[in-house]
Amino acid sequence: MQFADIIPQLWPDLIWPLMRLIFFISIGLIIANFIESLNWTSKIATLARPLIRFGNLSETAGASFSMALFSGVSANTMLSEAYEKKTILKKELILANLFNSLPTYFLHLPTVFFITVPLIKGAAIIYVGITLGAAIFRTVSIVILSRFLLPAVPPPISQQNGIDEHKKKKIDWAGAFKMSWKRFKKRIGKILKYTVPIYILVFLMQRTGIFAVLESGMAEHLSFMPWLTPQSMGIITLHIAAEFTAGLAVAGALLQEGSINYREVVLALLVGNVLSSPVRAIRHQLPYYSGIFQPKMAVELIVYNQIFRVGSLILMGCLYFVVTM
Repeated sequence: MQFADIIPQLWPDLIWPLMRLIFFISIGLIIANFIESLNWTSKIATLARPLIRFGNLSETAGASFSMALFSGVSANTMLSEAYEKKTILKKELILANLFNSLPTYFLHLPTVFFITVPLIKGAAIIYVGITLGAAIFRTVSIVILSRFLLPAVPPPISQQNGIDEHKKKKIDWAGAFKMSWKRFKKRIGKILKYTVPIYILVFLMQRTGIFAVLESGMAEHLSFMPWLTPQSMGIITLHIAAEFTAGLAVAGALLQEGSINYREVVLALLVGNVLSSPVRAIRHQLPYYSGIFQPKMAVELIVYNQIFRVGSLILMGCLYFVVTM
């Protein structure tokens, strides 16, 4: 592709999406700082308290878990801020980020569900059920791992003394907002420093065909899975080389014709999900994570996330394969 061909795509495919990404990261940063300034971390963590107590996780991890139900950016910003202030260690940062698998899944569940049901009907229930089971497995596994890897966390002083700190002193909303804005201005420069060039790099890789080569290369080497039918190969290829909805559209058409059954559709979508994960992580997660965490930490967290996510999907897929044989 020539540079002249890229220019018309700059606004719709680069500038506007980048502006939107920075906007949502900024909103998440302000919200996370505001919550911390008001000392609401403990209150927000209430939803996840049984899990964080069992897993020896901090109140910050619990608050991040609860916030992930509404905003993944705010949830990760909480963890990043706590790590930079050294209120949580790197080990807990990684575990807490992985711990958020379940609420992050629920955040995207309505979109996935209402896209899949019209196209693949009953197979959507099975597919969503398997991916939900994988998300639950990841969260439960992290709680158990944290139980052994992290030291026990003593209760907050307010709980030890039976005192609610929020009742003891009046919350100054104006002061909290002022402190949040001050922290935001200090942090936004670092966010732009890493997010903008990485996003531009990913855009150029997309437009010059690098991702297309990677995806087509993976799609062409599916012979190591002889149990997949020829019809399933088409679903997987489009899932990897195009988008999730493209694979769904093909699956829906094949189901309508009776050329494929629910089991084959579910297995094909799971395989496509697993094989497309690395490229999608670079394309979508890397710019977003680099704006919240330091680049080295962002890459590390993405790697851990993808390994854990892919591993859980393979496990659940294998169980489904065996049970439905």
